[in-house]
Amino acid sequence: MQSNLPRGVRESGQALLVVLLSMAVILTVVLSIISRSVTDISVTTLDEEALRAFSAAEAGVERALIVGSDVSENVGESSFAATISGIAQGATSFAYPTEIYSGESIYIWLVSHDAAGDLTCSGQPCFTGSAGQICWGTVGTDPNAADSPAVEVSAFYDPALSGVSSGNYSSVRVARATFDPNSARQAVNNFTLASGACSAGGEDYAFSGGIAFGSDANPSTVDLGIPCVGSSGCLLAARVRAVYNNSQTHPVGIVVAPATLPGQGRYIESVGTSGSGVSIRKIEAYRTFGGPPPIFDASVFSEQSVTK
Repeated sequence: MQSNLPRGVRESGQALLVVLLSMAVILTVVLSIISRSVTDISVTTLDEEALRAFSAAEAGVERALIVGSDVSENVGESSFAATISGIAQGATSFAYPTEIYSGESIYIWLVSHDAAGDLTCSGQPCFTGSAGQICWGTVGTDPNAADSPAVEVSAFYDPALSGVSSGNYSSVRVARATFDPNSARQAVNNFTLASGACSAGGEDYAFSGGIAFGSDANPSTVDLGIPCVGSSGCLLAARVRAVYNNSQTHPVGIVVAPATLPGQGRYIESVGTSGSGVSIRKIEAYRTFGGPPPIFDASVFSEQSVTK
């Protein structure tokens, strides 16, 4: 159908359509770029706020470790709130939070620590039970494998009951027990043959060994014959050292029911907030109480000169 409009008018109308279409395309592109830019800026802002919140949570952990109590502070536009509590305090069992290789040791404390980290039984609970069960090994470990883990348990005690109150530990003694799940190896090293699986602190373990800190008629336990068992401040700590597992780490735990354990360290939960609550990050951290390294067992210490 032929248009009756003059040619110039028809060309003007076509040009207008082209301009409108071009403007629509350009506007779409511009709006897309603006939308992408706004999204990128928003994401970047959220990432920055998240990093600030995480940094604030880390600061809360460090601050709680320094002051030794719950703490909350504002740091610029960010803030943190950290709570601190004792690990396994008042519990009847404890799963140590890290696994160990052969030759490595962990300490299970039987006396409390004050805010400064010093041993104390004053106003704080100390273990006065008479027996315990050491649990170790990843579930499914072959007991007769060459690298199946055995353990040496060293119980530190103070028969004079003077160290915790005075800070003088010159009377400290050590009693030891050893357990091995490998029957062929046990016949050579004379360790006590380990028992089967057990649970501690909500974790399962492949092997176990019963310990009587004093004397016990139970044939399934190893009697350490410690004379002051039952007195507060007598039992100081139990050090568990793994042997033979050179290729794999294994977990360790303890059960002392019906007695209870003192705190084994500090557990911290810190929540960091940034951007008026837009970003929230939480960090959980722990610090267990350490102890003297096993090398000290083979060293001689004296306040006076040593004469050979």
